Amino acid sequence: MAIGLYIIGDEILSGKRQDKHFTKIQELLEARGMHLHWAQYLSDDPSLLQQTMRASFERGDVVLSCGGIGATPDDHTRQSAASALGLPLVLHPEAKRLIQQRIVSSGLGDLDSAASVQRLQMGMFPQGSDIIPNPYNQIPGFSIRRHFFVPGFPVMAWPMLEWVLDTCLADMHQTGRYLERAFIVKGAMESDLTPLMERIEREHAGAKVFSLPSVDHPQWGRHIELGVKGEPQIVDPAFDALKRGLEDLKVEISTETGRSI
Repeated sequence: MAIGLYIIGDEILSGKRQDKHFTKIQELLEARGMHLHWAQYLSDDPSLLQQTMRASFERGDVVLSCGGIGATPDDHTRQSAASALGLPLVLHPEAKRLIQQRIVSSGLGDLDSAASVQRLQMGMFPQGSDIIPNPYNQIPGFSIRRHFFVPGFPVMAWPMLEWVLDTCLADMHQTGRYLERAFIVKGAMESDLTPLMERIEREHAGAKVFSLPSVDHPQWGRHIELGVKGEPQIVDPAFDALKRGLEDLKVEISTETGRSI
């Protein structure tokens, strides 16, 4: 099951704010033996959001989404998710309770005031959604069909996503089940190595061969990091075959790198 990431907000695309989510979410996933299959930066454009979300709902992807769930005119994530699913927005009863609790505890005014009523818009989610608790200020996010929507603020988003990963997605944890092994290869061109890479993937089903060239690495200079990744029982024999293939090609092999998740 593919795991995707939406990072939503005009402020990211315009450069007014620098994205911090991508690296952090990679870190959170890796600690649980999970990894991203794709990521997209999206503007606060309702039609674009709706079209993009409809596609990921239809694919059945697991999606983490950061940003755009507030109640100001430039926030369209909640509405777009509902439209993508053909569902109405409804006020979630637990979200209403939490928002009103926050209003009272923070002394933000009467619950019947116009401002308080407007704040309840942050609890309007696609019908059938579940809430994602927010330990920072209690204003929840929401989830529906394995799509998980949290605010754009890292101080809120990251603990909320940790909760998602450790509760809603605990069945996807695969610690120790992903292995990556590679060689630092010098004096070779990717085009020369491509037939070998294709043969390894053809002969070792489930193994994914990768090639990462570099021209100015501070330690290895011009080189290619060539390796195999996947489940350990698949990676080890594929890596041995890769090594034999490189020896047959008489290319220079130096450092071996690797990691286990």
